[in-house]
Amino acid sequence: MSGDSIWIIGASMTKFARYEDQDAVDLASTASLEAMTDAGVSIHDMDVLAAGTLFQASTSMGQRIQKQIGQTGIPAYNVSNACATGATAIRTVYLSIKAGEADMGIAIGVEQMGKMGLLSGATKSERNVFEPSGRYGAAMGVDGFLGTETMPGVFAQAGMQYAYENDGVGFEQFARVAYKNHKHSTLNPLAQYQKEFSMEEVMGAPVQSYPNTLLMCCPTGDGAAAVILVSEEKLRSLPTETQKRAVKISASVLTSDPYVESGQVQPDVNTLTRNAASQAYEMAGVGPEDLDLVELHDCFATAELIHYDNLGLCEPGGAGDFIDSGKPFRDGSMPVNVSGGLISKGHPIGATGVANVFEVTTHLRGEAGDRQIEGAKVGLAHVIGLGSSCGIHILEKAS
Repeated sequence: MSGDSIWIIGASMTKFARYEDQDAVDLASTASLEAMTDAGVSIHDMDVLAAGTLFQASTSMGQRIQKQIGQTGIPAYNVSNACATGATAIRTVYLSIKAGEADMGIAIGVEQMGKMGLLSGATKSERNVFEPSGRYGAAMGVDGFLGTETMPGVFAQAGMQYAYENDGVGFEQFARVAYKNHKHSTLNPLAQYQKEFSMEEVMGAPVQSYPNTLLMCCPTGDGAAAVILVSEEKLRSLPTETQKRAVKISASVLTSDPYVESGQVQPDVNTLTRNAASQAYEMAGVGPEDLDLVELHDCFATAELIHYDNLGLCEPGGAGDFIDSGKPFRDGSMPVNVSGGLISKGHPIGATGVANVFEVTTHLRGEAGDRQIEGAKVGLAHVIGLGSSCGIHILEKAS
C-alpha cells in the first residue's frame, strides 16, 4: 500500500430498469445506503458527497439525497457531465480526499429516463436556419446536413470512419459486439435486459443508423449506483475484513476535447479517449496487457469496437480481428463488458460511470457470482460523454 492511495470500500448498484413507483431520489438513496452498508459505515462517517445526474442537474440532487439518508452538513457537490457524469462524481470525491479535505466520501450516480427515446444534440430551432447565426456564425445547422448530433448517427459515423480506414471491419464485426454483450447480460441479475440474441437477430433488427441496428443500441432506463472512497490512512484504521475487500483506485483521469479540425462538423470520440487512456496507464503504472477486465462505454456497438483501439486493447487498426478472435468475450483473454455493457445492462446516463466502477470492483473482490472473471486483479472502467468528456478509472485488487 502506498500512503497516498485512494480506496473503494463500499459499492452498490440498483437493478437498471424502469421504475414507476420510485423517483431518482429513491433510487439514489437505495444505492447510497447499500454502499454504506457494504462498507460497514454510515452517513456520519462521510466527509463529502458528490451526486451525479444529467436530466435533473438543476434540482440539487445531492441535498435531496441527504434529506433521505441523513443531513450532516458536509459539502455536497452536484455534478453534470454528459455520460461521464457518474465518473466525474467519483473523481470529485477522489480529489477531495487527495487534497486532504476529506478522509471518506460517497459518490453517487443516478438517472430516471423512462422511455425518453433518441437523444439528439440539435434543437428544433437550429434545424432550418440558413443564414449566419448563433455563437459560431453558422450558416445552417450541422445536424442532418454536414453530420449529425443524434447519438446513433454520431457513433455510426465514427464506426464507419474506422471501418473505412482499417481492414477487417464491417457490419458483422459491429454486430458481434452486440451479440457478445447480450450474451453476457444473461449472467447479470442487475442488467435491464437479460436475453441472448443470435447474430442473425442482431443483424436483422431495424436499422437505427447504419450499421447500428436496434439491438446494437443501448436502451434508456432508470437506476443508481454508489461507491464509498477512503484515504489510505483512514483505511488502515478500519477492520481487517474491510481492508481485505478494499479496491485501490490506481488512476483517475478526466479529459475533454482537444482541438481537431474535423470536430467542428462531427464529434471526435477518439482523441480524448486515447489521451485519457495514455494518462491513466502512466498514472497506474500498468499497460493494457495487465488488465483482467474492462467495462467500457458501449452506448452503441460501433462505440465499443473503436474503443478497443482507443484504449489500446488491440493492435492499432486491429479492432475487427480483436472481436473476431473472441478475446473480449467473457471466456477470452481480455473480457470486455461482462456486465452486458450499456447495450444490455442499460444506460441511465448519470449512473453509468459509477455502475462501471461497481462492476469492476465486484470482480476484483471475487463477488461477481456466475459472471465472475476468475483471478481478476486489475480492471479498467471507461465512459465518454459527448460534449465531450472522457473518464477512466483503473482499479486494483488489494494485495
